[in-house]
Amino acid sequence: MNILVCVKQVPDTTSIKIDPIKHTLIRTGVPSIVNPYDGYALEMAARIKDKTGGKITVLSMGPEMAKDTLRECLGVGADEAYLISDRVFGGSDTLATSCIISTAIKLLEEKNGSPFDLIFCGKQAIDGDTGQVGPEISEHLDRALITYAYESQVEGDTIKVRRESDEGYDIVAAKFPAVVTVEKTPYEPRYPSIKSKLAARKATIPTLTSAEVIVDENRRGLKGSPTKVKSTYTAEVQKNGQTISGVEGSAAGAQLVGLLFDAGILK
Repeated sequence: MNILVCVKQVPDTTSIKIDPIKHTLIRTGVPSIVNPYDGYALEMAARIKDKTGGKITVLSMGPEMAKDTLRECLGVGADEAYLISDRVFGGSDTLATSCIISTAIKLLEEKNGSPFDLIFCGKQAIDGDTGQVGPEISEHLDRALITYAYESQVEGDTIKVRRESDEGYDIVAAKFPAVVTVEKTPYEPRYPSIKSKLAARKATIPTLTSAEVIVDENRRGLKGSPTKVKSTYTAEVQKNGQTISGVEGSAAGAQLVGLLFDAGILK
């Protein structure tokens, strides 16, 4: 198995705020983390590797500091990592980003001499919430796409995915090569060992620039980004509910039932 996982470095949204005047994210001083959904995607890839063997490559696009994020991925099971970084790629929207990443994937596949069996992406980035890059990569590469994977298993040259639906869940399958976007799974991403963390710190992570990742200037950076953000806002936090305190056990249950009857929920 030859698997690639797309990873994005994002600001920790538990610490980030929005500028009240410019209505933009204040990223200064905010720690960066691995996009959580990408962490679940890497864990899904690692579980497949545990069963079938093979290699996991992680790929990210961003500034040089994003190599710290890639080293975290190496520490939890990825075998190699690449960073796409070049000033001309700055300001890319999701469409331009997917074009750049897809071009880099083709470059790595040429290096490997074969396509990746599976390409995993988180279903969305928590700092963008659009969920577009993964499906756009599948379109650029003309690969089968499965979205919102919850669990997966590989059988021969096919991946079978469990995907939750309003009726319960669906089982969706696709033959390799395929692109899969991953949501929060029933298992948490694994933690690195001290040995793997030390090895990841010493790992060499190649940087792919516009000299290798050749994308037309009309499809990269600000010039190749037709998306325009009209506004941003912070969702209002609504705290509803009532805390039952001072009682426990059956007494707490009786009080809860009484509150539900009073609210008209139980009749």
